[in-house]
Amino acid sequence: MKNPSEEQLEQWHKDPNNWKLGLFYYNPDDERLFPPKRMKWAGWTVNFANPKSIVAFVVLVIVLLLFVYRKQVF
Repeated sequence: MKNPSEEQLEQWHKDPNNWKLGLFYYNPDDERLFPPKRMKWAGWTVNFANPKSIVAFVVLVIVLLLFVYRKQVF
């Protein structure tokens, strides 16, 4: 779905069927890479139904690990 309304985004966020085990956001209709967590004040999460979101998450983790590793070597 292209350009969902704020109302639609809020419906998706509140729908318990879009939260696996209450923690993992899984909504194939939501194209955002990092939607807000279930408790919005806690930051963002990964939409595990969006392959682009998973790739972005993996790249972010790799970059962080390389940064930490580099700090330990030097």
